[in-house]
Amino acid sequence: MKNIKFLLLITTIIIASFSCDNDGGDSALVLETGAVPNFVKDAASDQIFDLTKILNGTAVNLAFNASVAQGTPSTADIIATYSTLAGPTYTSVLFTNVTLPGDFSLSTSDVIDAFAELNSTNDFKLGDVLTVSTRFTMSDGRVLSLLNDDGTDNTGTTVSNSGLFTAKISYPVSCPTMLEGNYISTVIASSLPIAGNFRSPQPVTITQPAAGTYNLSDGTADIFGPDFPVALEFTDVCGTITVTENSIPFGAQVAWVQGAGTSLDQDTGVITLDLTYTATSCCGLAGIQFTLQLTPN
Repeated sequence: MKNIKFLLLITTIIIASFSCDNDGGDSALVLETGAVPNFVKDAASDQIFDLTKILNGTAVNLAFNASVAQGTPSTADIIATYSTLAGPTYTSVLFTNVTLPGDFSLSTSDVIDAFAELNSTNDFKLGDVLTVSTRFTMSDGRVLSLLNDDGTDNTGTTVSNSGLFTAKISYPVSCPTMLEGNYISTVIASSLPIAGNFRSPQPVTITQPAAGTYNLSDGTADIFGPDFPVALEFTDVCGTITVTENSIPFGAQVAWVQGAGTSLDQDTGVITLDLTYTATSCCGLAGIQFTLQLTPN
């Protein structure tokens, strides 16, 4: 069964890649006729809106470098969205007509001043996210904004999932978190027989590419067979784990929704992921439920 799923996934990827290369649409235009930024956070600055600092009245200082990774825009603006856990998303232009590459910094007060909807540090709530990207104006007059007003990407998966550049950076309102490390992944429940369908236990690694955002080296428990891991992304906001639906790097072709059993035991460090493959998942995965227990080594 694992071999069948593996072959189906490979076939799906080949078909999808062929379609993107030959659809004549926008799938390649972002790179060929547009422009893409690259952002790098200053490691010496705050990586999140540290809620502990904010509640104690300590300033949070954000700093980053922005450059043009590809393309030749005529002008560039640094834009941002502030997405609230309560629902509304606010938009702002942080810096206008900037020269790239360039270094930029934002204090807590700067962020409040940038968004009319924010009045004080009391408006920073756990789970809110500040996302920063660019708005380019090209020589032919086209305006390319890499963020939609609702905070979602205004790009295709080629840009969003590229390992060559970082088109946006995010600063969640959160608490300091350190879940990266080596774990043992065990399937403790499943709608399929565990034996023969999963590798359990399985050594896995969790990395933290951005503050509060983590990548699990394999979120499938080896369902496609040996040596074919599919990375899963999740966030930790002060002990609340949220799984990103689409996998890395296969997007909606291998995707999960999390169940109520997803949790983090902050005393033991054990992470439990209650997962079900979405209807968009390929290869007969749709609807399969399984629970991973990640125990730190």
